[in-house]
This record gives sequence, structure tokens and C-alpha cells, in this order.
Amino acid sequence: MKFIDSTHPQWHHVLGEDGPMPHPDPAPHLLLSLEQWHAVRDHWPAGLPTGVEVPNDYAIEDLAADLPRLALVALKFPKWVDGRAYSQARLLRARYRFAGEIRATGEVIVDMLPLLARCGFNTVQLRAGESQAAAERALGFFPAHYQGDVDHSQPLFARGAA
Repeated sequence: MKFIDSTHPQWHHVLGEDGPMPHPDPAPHLLLSLEQWHAVRDHWPAGLPTGVEVPNDYAIEDLAADLPRLALVALKFPKWVDGRAYSQARLLRARYRFAGEIRATGEVIVDMLPLLARCGFNTVQLRAGESQAAAERALGFFPAHYQGDVDHSQPLFARGAA
């Protein structure tokens, strides 16, 4: 799993004086709000690395047709106890076969890392005060899981492991 350094981001928001710019100009590595994406997607150049921030109450199937044009889907955890973004990530990977970057943002704490990885997240932006070293250790706590996940759909016994 890759950890995002918020002081040197590769992806950039497009902001105006009063918040997100309603109709941003095309550029690589823009992280657009869902509203911005809907406003520009019909004329956005193909092949331009583009990301979209998706709220956790959004029906992810409504984004399915746009997935081939997106390099990044950032899923927001408004509270660490609100797990709807886990389901969104699993749907993106398992049902829609999204191969791009799925990023966890918002109130992401170290305890969430193993499940984030199992659901299909491959990048994470930890909330302020969380330790990246502790997060990396958390990813190594369990060498294998009995149940299937997005990487191994079969349970452990069906994979021939002892």
C-alpha cells in the first residue's frame, strides 16, 4: 500500500475563490469533485490522468461508465466508524474491475489498514496524527486471511494452503 504525503501531492484539487472551480480546464493529475467531473466529463480529453473524489453515500454503479477514463477514485471516510467506502472499493475492484488507484481519504486511522487493503484500496492518506510506521506494521499483522478478498476470491482452504 502506498501512503500519500499531503505536503507534496501528485494530484491537485482545482479551487476557485469560493471553493471548487465549477468548470476546470483540462490538465493532468487533477483530483476533481464529483460535481466538477459531471460538469466536464463530456468534453474532457481522453487519456488525461484524472481523479475523482467520491462521497461515501454515492451509488458507485453510477460511476461505472466513467471508470475507463479515470486513473484515481478517492473514497472519503467522513468518520472512521462509517464503513460505506469499504463497500464502494470492493465494488470498484470486484464488480467493475477498476484497475486504477483507489485512495482512502478523510478520517483514516491505522486500525483500518488491513481491511482497506483487503477491500481493494491501494493508496491511503492517513488522518493527521497517525503514524505511517504504525500503519506499515499493521499491514503485516496477518500473513493470510481465511476468507476471500479482492486479491484472492477463494477462501484459504480452497487455495491449497495448509
